[in-house]
Amino acid sequence: MLVDYFYNYLQMWYLSNKRDLPWRNCIDPYKIWLSEVILQQTRVNQGLPYYLKFEKHYPTVQDLANASEEEILKLWQGLGYYSRARNLHAAAKMVIQDFDGKFPNQYKDLIKLKGIGQYTASAIASFSSKEAVAVVDGNVYRVLSRIFGIFTPINSSEGIKEFQKLADQLLDSKDPDIHNQAIMEFGALQCTPKKPNCMYCPFSKDCYAYQKGAIEALPEKIKKTKIRTRHFHYLIITNDNEILISKRSQKGIWQHLYEFPLIETEKKVTTSLLSKRIKENLKMNLFDLKLLHDNEKTHKLSHQHIHASFYHLTLNPSFYDSLRPSFISIQKKEIENYPVPVLIDNFLKLGLL
Repeated sequence: MLVDYFYNYLQMWYLSNKRDLPWRNCIDPYKIWLSEVILQQTRVNQGLPYYLKFEKHYPTVQDLANASEEEILKLWQGLGYYSRARNLHAAAKMVIQDFDGKFPNQYKDLIKLKGIGQYTASAIASFSSKEAVAVVDGNVYRVLSRIFGIFTPINSSEGIKEFQKLADQLLDSKDPDIHNQAIMEFGALQCTPKKPNCMYCPFSKDCYAYQKGAIEALPEKIKKTKIRTRHFHYLIITNDNEILISKRSQKGIWQHLYEFPLIETEKKVTTSLLSKRIKENLKMNLFDLKLLHDNEKTHKLSHQHIHASFYHLTLNPSFYDSLRPSFISIQKKEIENYPVPVLIDNFLKLGLL
């Protein structure tokens, strides 16, 4: 029966094909946690440079807890899903407060930390202390659904329970750390989302998806809600060497990151209509509005598409002063010190300020 020898085949594959990654060469739960948070919804080749930066800047959880949120967000800039960085900071403070500064390595303690769910707690516990808890991430869902022919949607409550039960059944309790890393690595390198390497797969003879031609159909997911479209009109408002920015305080995308004064519309608008909105929002009548970048930039997120344009808004200095209470006035050269969305970072690289 496939279940009986699953982990033997899996671990043999892993020992021959695994990548040499820095967090695999230690059992420090803090460093393993850093890697797991950074790699959530992020490919290894993109996340690795960030892991190395965080490891260098914050070699201990105490260093991370003592850092400012802005410093952490700036280091995280470009990686996306910024709530991960905020949770990282909050969890570090919890370790100092609730665990006397010693990062926990047991599931029951790890699950209490901000931003750590069942998967992350299982990964850290098994990798750092060989606790026998099975991990289930996107790679694991894909491997198990294809090999065992499971069509229950992976983003349904039934699917989550079914896959966790199977993962627990398959777990090698003697070497849970190797087993968990092996199944995730197998999904990342061998049983990939598109064009998996089935020809050289140790499970091809037993794999339901390969034998039934259902590779593209698995794993099954409940369709997501409709993607939201938003139009952002950023205003570059300067006074000599000063420029206005603001901090996004509301919940949602880019919370606590900085941006230029923003006018958001549901649909694309003409410059004249945008001018009308500026008069209404900023309560100004005299200004000159010029589109700085002719090509509208589209920034695609998992649940929304943002169409952004940048405008230079020229004001009388007295009007600039009247806006100071509503925004943050900084020296232009200082903007590189502030954490900003990658959309704005890419604009700044154009040198149009």
